[in-house]
Amino acid sequence: MRRQIRFLVCALLLTLTVFPLVARAAKKADIDSEVKVALEQLYESTPVAKEVAEKAKAVLVFPSILKAGFIVGAQGGNGALLQDGKTVGYYNTAAASYGLQAGVQTFGYAMFFMTDEALAYLDKSSGWEVGVGPSIVIVDKESVAAFGKSLSTSTLKDDIYAFIFSQKGLMAGLGLQGSKITRINPD
Repeated sequence: MRRQIRFLVCALLLTLTVFPLVARAAKKADIDSEVKVALEQLYESTPVAKEVAEKAKAVLVFPSILKAGFIVGAQGGNGALLQDGKTVGYYNTAAASYGLQAGVQTFGYAMFFMTDEALAYLDKSSGWEVGVGPSIVIVDKESVAAFGKSLSTSTLKDDIYAFIFSQKGLMAGLGLQGSKITRINPD
């Protein structure tokens, strides 16, 4: 048991150390281009996301996150924060997981910041751990239909709405996961 815990701790530390270093190799122009294409795909496949964007203070988009694992898993990718359609910052997301899991997949996700407080939390935190801080509502395919019918300024009352899109590959399992979003300075 102690051996497994040590292994998990090492895997988590490696993931949270390596993914941000890899992220620095990305170029601003590449990230911006990928973010633009990803948002177009999201808005085309999920029109309610565009409506949410129109009411959001900012949108943090990770166009392509790679997730892989067998017992121990890791995921990571780069993205950009947009305000009024313009990039105002670049970010990396990294996560590690442990449990019954196997597979590889890529996906994108966009986080729509609805309040100034949620956006300020992203700016002031030196690496934001998802699950700590502002409340996040994950909008999946099942909730989009119901959500879209009742979309209004008064129903968008949570801090952040997140949409997952462009999933490819297969990843299955149950486990514990920690995720962190960190500001980066690409070339």
